[in-house]
Amino acid sequence: MATVMSNGHDTKFRSADAAEKRRLLHHDADVVIVGAGILGCALAVTLGRQGRSVLLLEKSMKEPDRIVGELLQPGGVQALEQLGLADCLEGIDAIPVEGYYVSYFNSPVQVPYPKLTPSSPSPLGRSFHHGRFVMNLRNAALACPNVSVVETKVIDLITCSHTQQVLGVECVTNDLKDCYFGHLTVVADGYASKFRKTYHPRTPKVRSKFWGLELIDTKLPMPHHGHVLLSDNAPILLYQIGTHETRILVDIPENTPSASVENGGVKGYLRTITLPSLPESVRPAFLAALEQGPLRCMPNSYLPSSSSTNKTPGMVILGDALNMRHPLTGGGMTVAFNDVVILKDLLSPQQVPNLADTDRVLRQLSTFHWQRKNGSSVINILAQALYALFAANDVNLRALQRGCFRYFELGMTDGPCGLLAGLIKSPSVLFFHFFNVAFLALWLVIREGPIYKLPFLLIRAMIVFWTACVVIFPYMLIEAFC
Repeated sequence: MATVMSNGHDTKFRSADAAEKRRLLHHDADVVIVGAGILGCALAVTLGRQGRSVLLLEKSMKEPDRIVGELLQPGGVQALEQLGLADCLEGIDAIPVEGYYVSYFNSPVQVPYPKLTPSSPSPLGRSFHHGRFVMNLRNAALACPNVSVVETKVIDLITCSHTQQVLGVECVTNDLKDCYFGHLTVVADGYASKFRKTYHPRTPKVRSKFWGLELIDTKLPMPHHGHVLLSDNAPILLYQIGTHETRILVDIPENTPSASVENGGVKGYLRTITLPSLPESVRPAFLAALEQGPLRCMPNSYLPSSSSTNKTPGMVILGDALNMRHPLTGGGMTVAFNDVVILKDLLSPQQVPNLADTDRVLRQLSTFHWQRKNGSSVINILAQALYALFAANDVNLRALQRGCFRYFELGMTDGPCGLLAGLIKSPSVLFFHFFNVAFLALWLVIREGPIYKLPFLLIRAMIVFWTACVVIFPYMLIEAFC
């Protein structure tokens, strides 16, 4: 029998209401959610507070230990407040984040989060240990009377052979098979989703991995800021995740020669390439962490959502199972929480009185796909475009990278940082600032040489502009029309 979790009590029922008995005795609910992660927990609490009966299934309720999902942008904090879950940021030693510190070949610039109005307070993000935040979200789910959390491994979806409607899930608990049924099954099982392949027309594309270490009592150049270090190599991220702990993430593209086995592998790369790129105040803690370990990695994936994904009756795919972007900009949790905010309205009892009405649910999910685009597409495009520039591996991308940094130096930070923070949800604003950066890069190319080289410099400027178009337009088209 599956282990049913309750809020601090080893009891079969938290109350005697019929819906809970239906969940625990008959394994039947309005909604079955696969995965008690960031999105799964937030959605379970949101639907539960609306009066829906929810089964939240998770293979392990132990505190997760990951090296990403540790920085929540201000837009994500706002979404969490809208969901009534802001208190989940309390009691986990979360660090306020005021913006970014970008270092370009050791030349720094501050990129603060912009105020929405002159009189409003400066928005703040939060950085923290991922696992502690997830456990707070799980505790919120455990405390919700309409939610039952079950520790069990989901192995398959149960579908109707005639209509192909998803009816629930098949699970294994302590080597025993079990089933859970719901009018709506939510697949939120993360970046390595086992169900995505059948229902999602796209597969994740991975260009690099983040290799992470936890630094103890290191001194960052600008506390309460995310640090992005740019050089001849792929970007390095630094941000505090606790009073004494700082996360460093080193991006290493696939098939990087300096990270090959012959050159000492990843540890050799970190010693010979990464270490000299770090601020001097960070190096001692970095060396200590490299010696002690553990060194862990996560693939950096891009997976655009698709309008054809959530068209199966009785099922919806959400979170990283639906949509991923490079974690360079820390936008994943912001997208997830904003998706829950949208679904809160679209799947409310006022909009969908009965979730067994699959036709109505599918219409709402179609609306959800297009409503989420403004916010999610901006974060997705920005993440992919910035990574292309920050991990520049040819002369034209490096020209755009230099243009981006000079743009920040000129004080043009409010728009770009507002987009990155999830506060500005306008693709046109992203387009405007990206091509401002591109034109600044062209000007820098043209003025870098003597007048007699002008024809050559104009040709090179045209190539740089073409490179800018190649960087951003494919992502804009995919995000706009898929």
